[in-house]
Amino acid sequence: MPRLRLLVAASVLVLAGCAANPANPKDPYEPYNRAMYSFNDKADRYVLKPVAQGYRAVTPQPARTAVGNFFDNLRDVYSIASNALRGEGEKTLNDIMRVALNSTFGLFGLIDIATPAGLKNNKNTLGDTFASWGWQNSNYLVLPLLGPSTVRDGTGTVITLAAPGPAQSVYHNSREAVAYYGMTGISTRERLLDLDESLREAALDPYVYMRDGFLQLRASQLGQPNPTQQDEINIDDLISSPNGKADSSAPATQTAPARDASAAQ
Repeated sequence: MPRLRLLVAASVLVLAGCAANPANPKDPYEPYNRAMYSFNDKADRYVLKPVAQGYRAVTPQPARTAVGNFFDNLRDVYSIASNALRGEGEKTLNDIMRVALNSTFGLFGLIDIATPAGLKNNKNTLGDTFASWGWQNSNYLVLPLLGPSTVRDGTGTVITLAAPGPAQSVYHNSREAVAYYGMTGISTRERLLDLDESLREAALDPYVYMRDGFLQLRASQLGQPNPTQQDEINIDDLISSPNGKADSSAPATQTAPARDASAAQ
């Protein structure tokens, strides 16, 4: 098993003893998360970012786009499984058609033909599946090297990395796996290079800025209210929620897409 999988799995399992009087109810593992954030930041600053900058400098934009499209096409395969587990027939069929079109006419995914053809890029992960099954609320978790996540999404990531999948058709041993995931990380990091300065300039505490931004993004994707604006839980709301279902949150904002916000933890 690649070392990355072991690091991610270990970070999830070690959390049982980390929670103690959190300042933010969504971040009960803050001491661990801050330590892992600091580790990731140093790894990014001294290794991943310079490599991504070098990759951008020596690789033409069309080639970088093709590499990104290739990995994106593989993520569509995982999205097929996720949507199928959720019972989303239309989205599952959409993802199947995306993979079929991009893998054939798009030269194994190097060219994204599906999106201009009108097929939606609606990536879903195992974390989204868990949310649709009822695991709506989940604590913030920083994964080693992979960055911001939640316990729910991190669990999905560990299972996805450990289970057989389309990536195994690309690599066949540990060295090739390291190269594959390394190239995935470099390609993703290169796309985010232009956001670095805005992150550091906008935040007095980059950790809190990233945490709150990630939690807001995931809440929006799941059709949930902004968790960073919830300071209290009203017990009456837990008992008498719309449609007779338990719901510990206020109504979702109108800008959030309604995606499987049918249950709460």
